[in-house]
Amino acid sequence: QVQLVESGGGLVQPGGSLRLSCAASGFTLRYYTTGWFRQAPGKEREGVSCISSSEGSTVYADSVKGRFIISRDNAKNSVYLQMNNLKPDDTAVYYCATDDVDYCSGTEFDYDFWGQGTQVTVSS
Repeated sequence: QVQLVESGGGLVQPGGSLRLSCAASGFTLRYYTTGWFRQAPGKEREGVSCISSSEGSTVYADSVKGRFIISRDNAKNSVYLQMNNLKPDDTAVYYCATDDVDYCSGTEFDYDFWGQGTQVTVSS
C-alpha cells in the first residue's frame, strides 16, 4: 500500500544513457527528501544523489557529478535519476529511499523507507 518502486534499469553500453524512475504510492513523495543509492557487486552501498523536500536542492556524489541529474515530477509523484555518459563502474543495483528531514543528509542510515532496486549494467 505504501510503496516505492524503482524502474528504468537495464543493459547499456559505455557512454549511453538511462533514466531511472522512483514512483511512490500511498504517500506524497514531494514531502520527503529522496535519495538514490547504489550497490555494485562486492562493494558497499553508496549514496549517488539526493533531492531535498524543502527547496529541491540537490546533492551528487563526486563520481557522478556532471553526468547524473536528479529531479522531481510532483504530478506523477515520482523522482528521477537521469544518467548520462555511463561507465562500467556505474554498474550496480540502484535504490531510491526517503527521509523525513527536509534536507539531504548524505547518509544512507538516515533514510527510512526503501524501494526494491533496479539493476543497471554498463558493458560493451
